[in-house]
Amino acid sequence: MSHIALVTLVVRDYDEALSFYADALGFELAEDTDRGDGSRWVVVRPRGTSGTGILLARAKDEAQRASVGAQTGGRVGFFLHTEDFAGDHERMRAAGVRFLEEPRHEAYGSVAVFEDLYGNRWDLLQPA
Repeated sequence: MSHIALVTLVVRDYDEALSFYADALGFELAEDTDRGDGSRWVVVRPRGTSGTGILLARAKDEAQRASVGAQTGGRVGFFLHTEDFAGDHERMRAAGVRFLEEPRHEAYGSVAVFEDLYGNRWDLLQPA
């Protein structure tokens, strides 16, 4: 095995999720395919990368809807690396991303926890 290709994130709505990830986080749309049954195959990833993508999967039933925003039990579950922490932090704040703390500078790098539009927690991280 060479790498993890996709990670699924259960969302309420394709378009609102796509808007957040593209506009607020600056991700690019890698694929948006109509599956013919009312569902879509929507993949986003950080702009200019070809690594792991996020499959935005619309919740189909009550159990899936209940997991939206709580897929990691309130823990940080996603780690977004950057080479320009200060610039990306400011751009994301200006785009309305909700940071849960002020930036910290740790031995491992600069970090700040933020939430996506559903409440999933992410680290914005520039490794040392």
